[in-house]
Amino acid sequence: MWLKPNRTLSRRGLRRLIVVLAVLVLMTAGLVAWQGNVFAPLFALVESAAMAIALSVAWRAGDRSERITLDAESLEVQSLPGRRRTRFPSYWVRVLLEPGGSRQRLLLSSHGRELEIGAFLAEQERAALSKKLMVLLADFNGQPRK
Repeated sequence: MWLKPNRTLSRRGLRRLIVVLAVLVLMTAGLVAWQGNVFAPLFALVESAAMAIALSVAWRAGDRSERITLDAESLEVQSLPGRRRTRFPSYWVRVLLEPGGSRQRLLLSSHGRELEIGAFLAEQERAALSKKLMVLLADFNGQPRK
């Protein structure tokens, strides 16, 4: 199972958005400079660069994902990018949906270790994922469903 954040903007769309916003800011700065404020274009360039960097960083945060693999012996969570892997025995792993501040946290727990998964998902998606994982683990381990 692959967990990925929702992203509707492609890399090409991001570039177009940055260009359109920069052109609008620079046109406004040109109009203001024509009216006498000679520093407006300089501030517009700084603002456009900062905006482009901020949007790029936010867009790159959408690259993260988690891969969950379940087999007879283990449930493994691989976090990408970074390739961090965490493995739990499939028979002993528990799926917990706990309140944590302003949002619920989806945790996998076994033998005193906990791992939060799906932090980038919406509340409803985390709840659906917890139910799906509980059903898969129960089916896999031959336990009755709750």
